[in-house]
Parts: sequence; structure tokens; C-alpha cells
Amino acid sequence: MTDTTHSMPSADGADRSAGDLVKDLSEQVSRLVRDELKLAQVEMAAKGKRAGAGAGMLGGGGLLALYGVACLLAAAIIGLARVVPAWLAALIAGVAVLAAAGIAAMLGRGQLRKAAPPVPERAVGSVKADVAEVKESAKR
Repeated sequence: MTDTTHSMPSADGADRSAGDLVKDLSEQVSRLVRDELKLAQVEMAAKGKRAGAGAGMLGGGGLLALYGVACLLAAAIIGLARVVPAWLAALIAGVAVLAAAGIAAMLGRGQLRKAAPPVPERAVGSVKADVAEVKESAKR
């Protein structure tokens, strides 16, 4: 009777050659990099969709607000025209609108400067954890 059992590698890889271990490491690192890139791609796609929808809604709301402000501006000019000449009422209203626009622009510029660039945070965190794990494993 012949022995058909084969020696199974142990869990710690003691029965495997160094070449096999290096090959496995290379394959696993390659798979890990591909998976991390896929995660970053999926995360950025989701953020892009959300940003696109938000930008569309913001644009629609801004357009409606513009029409509303135009109506209020016309009402203010008509109201002021009862007290001062119409041209002066329009000038006063125009200066007030431009002042409000300047303040809004300065506030918006400040917010843009504070904004961080879009980064796939989960993917970056995962890559950092992977690098730390590889470094820890290399020390052993």
C-alpha cells in the first residue's frame, strides 16, 4: 500500500520555500494595491455624484433666489421713488445690492480658503493602516 498523503504546509508557512513566500507576498501586495485603488475610485465616485446633485439643487435655488431678489429690488425702487426721484431710488438700491454682493463674495472666498481638497479619506486611512501592518510584519 502506498502512502498518498502529502505534507501540508503549516499555518506559519514553515514548510514553504522562501521563493514561494516572496511570490505570495508579491501577489498579496498587488491585490491589496488594486483593492485600495478600487476603494478610492468607488469613494470618489460616490462623492462626485453627491456633489453633482448638490450643485444642481444649489444652482436651482440660486436662480429662484435671484428672481425673488429682483422682485424685492423692484418693490424697493418703486417705494423709494415716492420719496426721491426714480433715478435716485434706483441708484440707492443698486449700491445696496452691490455692497451685499461684495460682503457675500468676501465671506465665500474665506470659506473656499478653509476648504480642504477632496480626498478619499477611507481609502487613505486604509492604505496607512496597510503600510503600518507591512512595516510591523517586516520587523518580525
